[in-house]
Amino acid sequence: MTAADLTDIFLAALIRAHGSTKARWRKVLGRPRVYDRETHPHCNWSFAPSGSVVEVAAVENLADRLRGEYPIVSDG
Repeated sequence: MTAADLTDIFLAALIRAHGSTKARWRKVLGRPRVYDRETHPHCNWSFAPSGSVVEVAAVENLADRLRGEYPIVSDG
């Protein structure tokens, strides 16, 4: 799983659950941060969403769910 794959999963899930456009959600998500697995062995990625309170909450709730399914991603 790459960071780009994870972003695609986020975009599809957000559009399906909340509507709007891929471009809007991509702007809200921003780029994923991928950390070194040695310092972050349980989950090595995060997003810093920016948007409305509802949009940020949607991203954070989805991130909480997906961390269990996709804890480790590569930077590629």
